[in-house]
Amino acid sequence: MNTLQLLDQNREWVAERTRFDPDYFKRQAAKHQPHSLFIGCSDARVPSEEITGTDVGELFVHRNIANQVVATDNNLMAVVQYAVEVLEVRDIIVCGHEECGGVKASLGTNAPSHVDGWLAHVRNVARLHEAELDRIADTATRCLRLVELNVREQVRNLSKLTFIAGELLARNPIRLHGWVYGISNGLLRDLHVDLAADGPRGHQLERRKAG
Repeated sequence: MNTLQLLDQNREWVAERTRFDPDYFKRQAAKHQPHSLFIGCSDARVPSEEITGTDVGELFVHRNIANQVVATDNNLMAVVQYAVEVLEVRDIIVCGHEECGGVKASLGTNAPSHVDGWLAHVRNVARLHEAELDRIADTATRCLRLVELNVREQVRNLSKLTFIAGELLARNPIRLHGWVYGISNGLLRDLHVDLAADGPRGHQLERRKAG
């Protein structure tokens, strides 16, 4: 497929959208009010709107290799802060996926230089859980487990950002979610990340819920 075909498909998409709803794009242009922020992987097989069944305008989306939440990534930080403080989203989803090339590469040594540098964050996750991962002999199973562990760590990283930490303790707290997408079956799986188990802030959240 070439870029001319993509442009043709765009026109077909517009025609389909407006066939029964002529004002569809006028409404989209009038407001930007997504209900959730979706932090996903750059993998082309994980299109956020498609896999969640959402329409244009419902998700604010940030994607990077292996769905990382890194406090020194100014792009990510700007997206999250804008989503929370300006768009006022109340749900943030970190979504990893099966067969993640970034996670696979983090377990090896053949990634391109810039990719390899970025994957240092995933390798840190692997190091934190080295004993568990070393007990898994099957490579595919080990990779999937690291996908899950990575999502959990990124949700916890998200919870430690200053402007998220305050929102977690608000009267109407923001909700953080960790999901894994199954490329082989199309299903999303909630990992039910438990922030109450994550150190002092987690215990503070736990006490607040109990009260």
